Amino acid sequence: MDFKQFLKGLQAIVGERNVVYHSDDLLVFEYDGSVDRGMPDAVVFPSSAHEVSQIIKLSRRAGVPVVGRGTGTGLSGGAITAPGGIQVAFPRMNHILEVDTENRLALVEPGVINLDLDTHVRKFGLRYAPDPSSQKACSLGGNIAENAGGPHCLAYGTTTNHVLGMEVVLEDGQIVNLGSLARETVGYDLRGVFTGSEGTFGIATKIAVRLLPVPEAVRTFLGIFPDVESACTAVSAVIEQGIVPAALEMIDALTIQAVQKVSDAGYPDDAGAVLLIELEGLQDEVDEIGEEVEAALWDTGATQVRAAEAAEEREQLWVGRKGALGALGSIAPNYFLVDGVVPRTQLAPVLAAVADISVKYDIPIANVFHAGDGNLHPCLLFDERKPGALDKIVEAGTAVLQVCVDAGGTLTGEHGVGLEKKEQMPLVFSTEDMAAMVLVRDAFAPANSLNPGKIFPDGKKHTPHAHTAAPGMTI
Repeated sequence: MDFKQFLKGLQAIVGERNVVYHSDDLLVFEYDGSVDRGMPDAVVFPSSAHEVSQIIKLSRRAGVPVVGRGTGTGLSGGAITAPGGIQVAFPRMNHILEVDTENRLALVEPGVINLDLDTHVRKFGLRYAPDPSSQKACSLGGNIAENAGGPHCLAYGTTTNHVLGMEVVLEDGQIVNLGSLARETVGYDLRGVFTGSEGTFGIATKIAVRLLPVPEAVRTFLGIFPDVESACTAVSAVIEQGIVPAALEMIDALTIQAVQKVSDAGYPDDAGAVLLIELEGLQDEVDEIGEEVEAALWDTGATQVRAAEAAEEREQLWVGRKGALGALGSIAPNYFLVDGVVPRTQLAPVLAAVADISVKYDIPIANVFHAGDGNLHPCLLFDERKPGALDKIVEAGTAVLQVCVDAGGTLTGEHGVGLEKKEQMPLVFSTEDMAAMVLVRDAFAPANSLNPGKIFPDGKKHTPHAHTAAPGMTI
């Protein structure tokens, strides 16, 4: 089947207007939030699971790889297309199909934006807890592919803890259901296996998620510290008391300076680091635990502690955190973000080692991350116009991952392996480990035609490009 025939087949399934294949129109689909790029041969916009099934069946007959694409906010190259492949994108499948307030669940299509679902269900006194910092833009389908986290995953867990079931299209075009509308199902947890499989097992076309009640009280603390080390000590001190905040975030001095240049989030310009700690629950509980949190911050060297209870005050503090990555554009035009995870007790030595890497490679590194669960996000800042800059950045990023692994951590907490970390998989997993993972993938997609070339090392690389920091880009 030649490409013209293949295009006509796609157009017959979804309509001419819903197949993009001119090179100028494909430019926005050749990258995500990573430093890799790969131009798809076409992008298809289905409106139903049946159309997705037909697209995948046609692509398989034509020998064309398929990549499911959410909104392109991913940070590991997960939505980058293999050579000769196409993307299936979901802006037309963006409906909230049902909200069941009695059973606290919602049924949605994969193109629904994370924040849109949360905003919608709050009308009923409910919320969708997983909140990637890109929640204004990221889609539920992409969240499932990467098992996305966010600031509030410390207390509530990542996407996998909130997905009850899903309708998915497999590599052969078969439509199957995984999980159920109940919290538990019998047999193997295929829903759990599918979540975080980075689009290599199949494409989700309907998703059932659980909802939580909106908490009675919320209080956000801003702890201001003279340096990163004392802020790390405070993180451990809070957790050691048996307190599990809804969120516990750290922002270092370089990031604070960038944020304050862009908008006044209320962070002191001269702080070495700040902690954002959010408590949720019953009013009496929040009051009691809040006193313990404040005491822990003062005891570990905070120079100032502020408490925000009004929604406007909390929003101001979170705008700075969630807009931090875009604000880094005021320091350098490009960034490379590393998503390593370490034990909480290793935060201080690992960040010290990251600072050494910054000096060694002469690269500014800004840190803004989920301190409560040790999920680091060192942002390596650079200018792609300088010869050799990107190669040096990738080398430095690998050094950061090595530090994380040596500290007892791993390669990724919420962004996935994708293209960016696949060659580093042997730092954590043996050949036998990865062979077992491939067997699981082959049970779902034996031809490896869905998002091929991801997760496992193969020595192949896509053409890298530098991603430009810009307002609105978030981690």
